[in-house]
Amino acid sequence: MLALPSRSPAFEIPFARLIPSGRTLFICFAALAAVVGAYVAARSTSLFAVQAIEVTGARPSVVQRVDAALGPLDGTSLLSLDAAAIDRRLTPLRDVSLVSYDRAFPHTAKIIVSAERPVAVLRKGSQAWIVTERGRVLDPLDDATTSRLPRIWVADASVPSTGDLLTADEARLPSLALGRALSANQQFFADIREARESEDGLVLVLRSGTEVRLGAADEVGLQLAVAQRVLEAVGPGAAYVDVSVPERAVVG
Repeated sequence: MLALPSRSPAFEIPFARLIPSGRTLFICFAALAAVVGAYVAARSTSLFAVQAIEVTGARPSVVQRVDAALGPLDGTSLLSLDAAAIDRRLTPLRDVSLVSYDRAFPHTAKIIVSAERPVAVLRKGSQAWIVTERGRVLDPLDDATTSRLPRIWVADASVPSTGDLLTADEARLPSLALGRALSANQQFFADIREARESEDGLVLVLRSGTEVRLGAADEVGLQLAVAQRVLEAVGPGAAYVDVSVPERAVVG
């Protein structure tokens, strides 16, 4: 009878040796407590206090308003600065939203915002307001002649409070169309004198008096490009250019 070769016993590590010693645990917890304590202390002291706020992403007039709104954050610890704290300060600026923020240690907060662009002067009788590309009412104008923005005239439509969005189509739809026009062709936008909603759709009136009829204004960028080419071809004097169907522009 053959004898089976004996197997050497497996190498075994005592379980007790895998458990950190009390001294090791004490050192680890002490180090963790020190880090947490340093973080808490830094949040509550002036070590990383905000001393400068850099705002970008909007035109200078908006940056000034944002600077003023965020002024109370001076002295706040960068470690406690977060999006919620910034948003709370920007809430009164209804046309401004936070895009991102960053901490540039030791004392600078970098803020990127976006702002709705003003696209028209809303007129109702002798009253005037600036409105944005989203149809938001900004501050009233004492003297409407100081702005060269296109006019939107309304007769009976109610005008909401400053910071709120227009609801009446006769004011809201022209402002939205002007926003798309500004994005598509700034040069063409600068030549728009008035925008209005008619029974046949949106109409832009140029400073020359020519009407650009957009219909439902579903393709404003294309429609303006076609209108511009047509006007360059026919020269001044056209009463209207109908580009409600861009592929079949009509001049009158």
